[in-house]
Amino acid sequence: MTHSDPHTPRLLTCDVLYTGMGGAQSPGGVVVVGGTVAATGHPDALRAAYPHAREERAGAVIAPPPVNAHTHLDMSTYEFTALPYFRWIPEVVVPQREKRSAEAARHGADTLAGLGAGGVGDIVYMHAPDVMDALLPREDLSGVLYYEVLGTFPEKADEIFRTVRERIEGWRVQERPGGPRVGLSPHTPHTVSHRLMRLVCDYAAGEGLPLQIHVAEHPAEHDLYTRGGGPIWDNRLAPFYPDTFAEVIGRTPEEDLTPVRYLDELGVLTAKPTLIHMVNVTPDDIARVARAGSAVVTCPRSNHHLHCGVFPWAAFAAAGVEVALGTDSVASGGSLDVREDVAFAQHLHPGLDPRVIVRAAVKGGHRVLGTRAPFIRRGEAWDDRYRW
Repeated sequence: MTHSDPHTPRLLTCDVLYTGMGGAQSPGGVVVVGGTVAATGHPDALRAAYPHAREERAGAVIAPPPVNAHTHLDMSTYEFTALPYFRWIPEVVVPQREKRSAEAARHGADTLAGLGAGGVGDIVYMHAPDVMDALLPREDLSGVLYYEVLGTFPEKADEIFRTVRERIEGWRVQERPGGPRVGLSPHTPHTVSHRLMRLVCDYAAGEGLPLQIHVAEHPAEHDLYTRGGGPIWDNRLAPFYPDTFAEVIGRTPEEDLTPVRYLDELGVLTAKPTLIHMVNVTPDDIARVARAGSAVVTCPRSNHHLHCGVFPWAAFAAAGVEVALGTDSVASGGSLDVREDVAFAQHLHPGLDPRVIVRAAVKGGHRVLGTRAPFIRRGEAWDDRYRW
């Protein structure tokens, strides 16, 4: 055999190996023969079993392609800008809102396809429903397209819900095996009235529709739920909100009330929504999420760039909560490559085992989206997308 012989065994080594089954291991290796996986395991054991294998460094990680479990593809032509949250919205999101389009979403989907992403959880902007029409037929996209729902006036909830339901039912008939599924995303507990939130989440639970909700992203949410004021309420666009926050949530803000507790007591967590961000939470919040069986998605770069805080990953892991990763929008995350969030998370959580982060990016993401990761195991075809 010569090095040019395609049947010469190759031993690919890495710092972290995750095969899609069980837990990840470190260090790890994969033996590939003629384009097929022959063995996986610790490099020392593989060297002993395949002494003639050509050894090469595959990269930091060998694993199935990571899943971008939360993003906004219709913002893919925005310019990335790192600013504090209450400057980022008026200076970045609002001035460029005309860029939120089907064309931008197609550009984002093309980018994900080029990255070889394992799947996507995309939020489809409520006022750009043509994004769903553009993405749903794509054969190179898998995961969930969550149609966003907004509406703070309880008296308008029934009307909004009727429109949402009509659109969802029209889109669901277009779903294909292996293609994107349709889901729902009541935006946040403070941008969706209590009545609309219940209508949407009860409907999703009854129909088996996946849910994502942005929750506890910024520290200012504390002031909103405990006293009905603070920066979020002060910076609201008044015509789109009732006179008081109490009208939005259908109860009086009170000491120790949090967005998570509010959703739990409203009955929303029984629908097992995936909760996005979950940066500014209490131990009681984490316990409620664990009891409900909800998963969470962390967006490390976005939270850092918007000065939102650091996701308490170790506490969620200790509670047994499934964690996945997402990039959020290009405007706040910087790119659609969730591998960059994996690397950033390792820097942000130096005490967390890197194997936990890699597993979350693959298995956690697939569990959130209801999809399945390919396995790296004996007899399966090798794919260079497994080299991170």
